[in-house]
Amino acid sequence: MSWELNGNGGTDPSSTFLGTTDNQPLIIGTRGHEAMRIAPFGRVGINTSKPDATLDVVGIPLKGLPPPETTALRATNSGPGFAGFFQGKVGVNGDLNVNFDINVLGDIKLVGGADLAEEFDVVGGIDADPGTVVVLAGGDTVQVSDRPYDRRVAGVVSGAGDLRPALILDRKSGSDRRPLALSGKVWCKVDADCGALDVGDLLTTSSTPGHAMRATDRELSFGSVIGKALGALQAGRGLIPVLVALQ
Repeated sequence: MSWELNGNGGTDPSSTFLGTTDNQPLIIGTRGHEAMRIAPFGRVGINTSKPDATLDVVGIPLKGLPPPETTALRATNSGPGFAGFFQGKVGVNGDLNVNFDINVLGDIKLVGGADLAEEFDVVGGIDADPGTVVVLAGGDTVQVSDRPYDRRVAGVVSGAGDLRPALILDRKSGSDRRPLALSGKVWCKVDADCGALDVGDLLTTSSTPGHAMRATDRELSFGSVIGKALGALQAGRGLIPVLVALQ
């Protein structure tokens, strides 16, 4: 039986089918080039001759067409149901852009970071690199701390050492914006020449720009504490892990 271009009737799936009977793929082409193949064991590849999944779709940019036309896979549903549904784990190797809400019934686990941060613009003539202690400068701006027991203390610039922010709020474009750790674990610049530091010590701003020191004055500490030391430093300046908890 041959396949007719205007449709076929009376077919038997066990003996009448479109495909191959040997260990060769079924290839469908357009413009004289391969566009899709069904591999011998059922894997389907679109724009790839070596599908690595049950369905492997590769987006190919088309010259002269706007960026949306390079989308590899698009699913649309104008009704109340899902445009797509996955039962099992879903991996994303790249950015995930969401235009509307995300509804989560279980937990959200942020496994790649250690602090909650929010971006601020840095003003002043001193660069606020990761680990720097900063204070509020008004509005959406901060500046490097430079005086002890400063009640304007805002937090520590995130990203020093091996710790990274798990979540960054208020992200905007701008070369002077920095993620400021508001809570969680972060590496922080400290000056132990103002007093040796031990695990559990309360930290506040110091006269050394961008550095914290051990808070020893109970009255002045109110409102100027950055958090608690998670490491120790007996003398000199350096970075130690800190649990940020503004108070």
